[in-house]
Amino acid sequence: MENNNIILIGMPGAGKSTIGVVLAKRLGYDFIDGDLLIQKSEEKLLHEIIEEKGLDGFREIENRVNCGINCERVVIATGGSAVYGSEAMEHFKETGKIVFLHLSYNTLKTRLGDLNERGVAIKKGQTLLELYNERLPLYKKYAEVTVNCNRKAIRKIVWEIEKRLSPDEELQQ
Repeated sequence: MENNNIILIGMPGAGKSTIGVVLAKRLGYDFIDGDLLIQKSEEKLLHEIIEEKGLDGFREIENRVNCGINCERVVIATGGSAVYGSEAMEHFKETGKIVFLHLSYNTLKTRLGDLNERGVAIKKGQTLLELYNERLPLYKKYAEVTVNCNRKAIRKIVWEIEKRLSPDEELQQ
């Protein structure tokens, strides 16, 4: 298996799915949405899985599903909580480049609606800011490239990812 996938990580609402589709079209790659794969494998919506299995159960399923993604020339938009699955993240590192779509907390707060309806894996009573601060170090740990997405159009973000991943340039952080 080649190491030519592009794996997008980041908070819910960072634009992983939207940017992923546009990037895949530009590169002639396929596109996989990790959240949709989880829903398909469990035949339930994300929030239903979280309600039934709890956070730990959901994360186990997410890790298992992500570990099972074996493909080439694919842009993969992971769920925001994918970074909790260390086995899956190591698998992704072996099969592609991990790109962190970074948004400031304030931008994120404005973009997100009802977290439960979105199927966001958040602990009961945990605030969005607490979740953001908990995940940020994990995103930074796994990211090979970080793209600041604040106040940028989708095409600008896609262009930046393309430029930073092009083989003729050294990988920049």
